[in-house]
Amino acid sequence: QVRLDESGGGLVQPGGSLRLSCGASGIIVSTYYMAWYRQAPGMQRDLVALINTGGGSTTYASSVKGRFTVSRDNAKNTMYLQMNSLKPEDTAVYYCNIPARNLWGQGTQVTVSS
Repeated sequence: QVRLDESGGGLVQPGGSLRLSCGASGIIVSTYYMAWYRQAPGMQRDLVALINTGGGSTTYASSVKGRFTVSRDNAKNTMYLQMNSLKPEDTAVYYCNIPARNLWGQGTQVTVSS
């Protein structure tokens, strides 16, 4: 069964950090671009970060540029999102995605609040 599983979400204070992980099973991710999306309540799902197959090229939403870093370890079939200087407006469910396969994880909740 092909699936993506996100982990690492939680409650953090403004200014804090979290590291999300996206583990893949049933698929070898090394040949696919991968992405992180997020969706806040009542809002559309938006692209947060995109990473190419080798990890050498990344793209970020303007709202997270300079604070978030996407990376991947193809040997572990895993993608990461390091989130620093978190703000309340970063609160959302974060989803892992493989665009070429329209494959999504179940999401992990990130809440930034004091």
